[in-house]
Amino acid sequence: MYFINHEQIDQRIQFLSALAEASSQLVHQWDQGTNNLVWQLAQERVLHLAIETVTDIGSLLIDAFILRDASSYEDIVEIVHGEGAYSEPLKETLLQLVKLRKPLVQEYVEWNRQELNPLIRIIPAAFEEFAASVRAFIKSELE
Repeated sequence: MYFINHEQIDQRIQFLSALAEASSQLVHQWDQGTNNLVWQLAQERVLHLAIETVTDIGSLLIDAFILRDASSYEDIVEIVHGEGAYSEPLKETLLQLVKLRKPLVQEYVEWNRQELNPLIRIIPAAFEEFAASVRAFIKSELE
């Protein structure tokens, strides 16, 4: 029998909705020509929180289903995908996302703040698919 911390997973899945909404607002502002420093920094924070939320959910799944230990953020995405939790295209999107962690948290001085990161536009749909896939994965593993 597996111990799944449903509360933590659900809280993080719900938070994905807030990040998707923030992403939509960022796209709207950028499309309106508003990309001042506050919006640029907001974009960085949304991306950072998106990375942390996705990998937190992945780590909770790895712990719950006693999967092999992950060695990196990318590995978390790969392990959970390898168990069939989400599609190959979603895996590729999530890998692109988690690869932004190092530039966001270590190379932030060089980060290109002037451009809207392409992932911001696809985060809302990706997170909707991710949430549904994770819930379906948990349900199927418990049957």
